[in-house]
Amino acid sequence: MADYDYIIVGAGSAGGALAARLTENSGTKVLLLEAGSASHPYSRMPLSFGLLIDNPAANWLYQSEPEPGTNNRQIPVPRGKLLGGSSSINGLVWVRGQPLDYDTWAQMGCRGWSWRDVAPVFTRIENFVDGDGSNGRGTDGPLKVSTVPDQNPLYDTLFEAAKAAGYKLNPDYNSEDQEGVVKTQTSIYKGRRMSVAHCYIEPAMKRSPNLHVVTNAHTLRVLLDGKRCVGVEYEKDGKAVQARAKETILSAGGVASPQILELSGIGQPELLKQHGIEVKHELPAVGENFRDHINARIVWRVKDPKVSYNHMARGLGAVTQMMKYLATGGGFMSLPSAPLLAFLRTRPELATPDVQMHIVPYSIKDPKTRKLQDFPSMTVSVYQLRPESLGSIHIRSKDPKAQPAIRFNFLADPIDQAAMSEGFRMIRRIVDAPPMDVYRGEEYSPGPSVRSDDEILTWIRHNSQTAYHPIGTCRMGPAGQRTVVDDKLKVHGLDGLRVADASIFPTMPSGNTNAPSIMVGEKMADILKAA
Repeated sequence: MADYDYIIVGAGSAGGALAARLTENSGTKVLLLEAGSASHPYSRMPLSFGLLIDNPAANWLYQSEPEPGTNNRQIPVPRGKLLGGSSSINGLVWVRGQPLDYDTWAQMGCRGWSWRDVAPVFTRIENFVDGDGSNGRGTDGPLKVSTVPDQNPLYDTLFEAAKAAGYKLNPDYNSEDQEGVVKTQTSIYKGRRMSVAHCYIEPAMKRSPNLHVVTNAHTLRVLLDGKRCVGVEYEKDGKAVQARAKETILSAGGVASPQILELSGIGQPELLKQHGIEVKHELPAVGENFRDHINARIVWRVKDPKVSYNHMARGLGAVTQMMKYLATGGGFMSLPSAPLLAFLRTRPELATPDVQMHIVPYSIKDPKTRKLQDFPSMTVSVYQLRPESLGSIHIRSKDPKAQPAIRFNFLADPIDQAAMSEGFRMIRRIVDAPPMDVYRGEEYSPGPSVRSDDEILTWIRHNSQTAYHPIGTCRMGPAGQRTVVDDKLKVHGLDGLRVADASIFPTMPSGNTNAPSIMVGEKMADILKAA
């Protein structure tokens, strides 16, 4: 007999939304397992994306493998480790992606995942407090979305500079037209983070005695009876616990979902045998098709310190900003990771934007500690929206608590190289435009001497980080050598086991991945309810 109707492994963006929707039916029993804790004192404050970047109490603190393509550096791969997952520590930038993204998925054989199919799901998620319900924007969903309220003359000048450089402004990049320079829409409301924990899980726990949430529960493996998954084994308080369900859904994210499959004997036979794991089900695509955004940042000094938070949030200014946040919910501590964005095309023949820029009125001295630079400055970063370079994530041992081997393989594809180098130049065109003369100081990093494609790409390889968007490692699509789940998110060749999180994305959505991950959780709930 099953203990539950559904077991969901991972209470992050997809898993939390899925659990909340399934338990709307009072007769549906759901076990939601989270390896991390219930919350962190900083998590509701938007600035927690910086404060928790290296905190093991809320972050898995993964590291990539050293690779020649990124100067043999180990690059941090932060992932949320508490209720809400990465939605509780992310940069709070709300991006649906482009219709082209989802229509491409449908063309690749993922029926039910076209823009026409997923757009109503995004609408259902949102309560866009600055919208009127037009352009398919939601106004009564569980997750409040708002436009950055921060006012700064630097923002207005950057908009003028973008227009002078030939780029348009866009009043709503989450409509069907993403292109333009914009003020960021965020998962923030009145200075508070709108995580999946706050918007989905906590209301469901209050409403639903049929939702059983277990935190600090590290999933060890899924349980297989032949070719059927019958539940999971997890560790709680140092003891192994087994739970059984009619269906088990992995929602542990782009890093952990393939890791759990491999620990369970599902994956590439030679890899599993190498680590002493019995092969239960051959599935070569597990852990493959990994993509992320490589993120390159340019820093300028700013002439007027009053428009840079490097001046306004340092020393006594930090106290002032804290008081402002406590009194009004505004100021530096209420900002997302970027108050301005740009979605632009690096080549005129492209149908849609292929790069995204994040514009920030300050700079960071050390990306590991997130400490502010000690002079007034601004940062503009760029990443390619839909990278072609493919990496992998695989276990490095049979120990469930050992970190997997994360290989980005960044900039392996010439398309990625060309997009990043041109995106770099586009940033400079905007900041070098005449309207910015009043604020623009010297380019601090990398500096004006870095000009050619080779120089730009070498600098990126030596200095870039990621945008923290790991996807694709349990790829969705028709059965074959390169996919893990079908369009109903069932693991190919197994019954009772599905994957629902960013790992199922066949390709990268155009932008930040939190909103699409929540959409996957909502879609999974629709699929299960209709089964």
